[in-house]
Formats: sequence, structure tokens, C-alpha cells
Amino acid sequence: MLIGTYSHTIDDKNRLSLPSKFRKEMGKNVVVTPGLDSCLFVFTAKEWETISGNLSGREGSMLQADNRSLNRYLLGMAVEVEVDAAGRMLLPDHLRTRAKLQSKVVFIGVRDRVEIWDEATWKSYSAEVEKRADALAEKLSQAGMI
Repeated sequence: MLIGTYSHTIDDKNRLSLPSKFRKEMGKNVVVTPGLDSCLFVFTAKEWETISGNLSGREGSMLQADNRSLNRYLLGMAVEVEVDAAGRMLLPDHLRTRAKLQSKVVFIGVRDRVEIWDEATWKSYSAEVEKRADALAEKLSQAGMI
């Protein structure tokens, strides 16, 4: 399970180090794709196979506009990335720009994926969620989610 929060810096060559805890669980090849809420999603190759299959494998999915749009967004911009022996991965410009990543980033483990956030964006987002945590828990509880 991928959990925890780790801060890192993007180097001059657009590389960032995958935290060692995540490296052990994710392996040498990962898939990076635009995420939601201004972050990037990072999946293991195996998890990406499941996710991409679920996105595009439903009957009629090609006929539904929202499904086509989400497929284009997530699958069309996804990139397979190799994690080198030092644990670094090269972040493509289009993904770095999409997530507005500056030099300092935060890796967040979210069970089946890792999210990469610009540090300032993450601080702002997490502060807002923290303010609403009780209300969110109540809402999810009423819906039978937790």
C-alpha cells in the first residue's frame, strides 16, 4: 500500500527522485498521467493496466462523450517513465506544466497510486481539506462510504 507524504526537489534536468519507500513498491517502470485537483498520478505498470482497462473497457464507453473525454485526458497524456538506478525519473514538460510544478514538489501516497503536487498548491489544498475534514467524514458516513 502506498501511503505517506514526502517532499523533493526537481533538478535542473527535470528529474525528481521517487521516494525510496515508493520505489520499493512501484518498481523500475511507472506510468505518469494528469491527475485531478492539479496534481499528477503515478501508477505501477500493473495498476495502470487495470485502470486503463476499466476506463476504456466498458460496453458503450466509446459512445459516451464524458467517457471519451476522460479517456483522452488520462490515456492520451499518460507517459511510461523509467526510474533509474538512483531512483530518479524524468518528468515530461507537458505533465510538469499541466500540474504547474515548480522546483519543490510533494509526493503523496494514496493507496494504489502516488500523487505529485507542487508544494505550494499541496499546502493550500490540504489546509482547505483539513478545515472540512469533519464535514467530509460525516457526509461519507451518511452515504455509507465509511
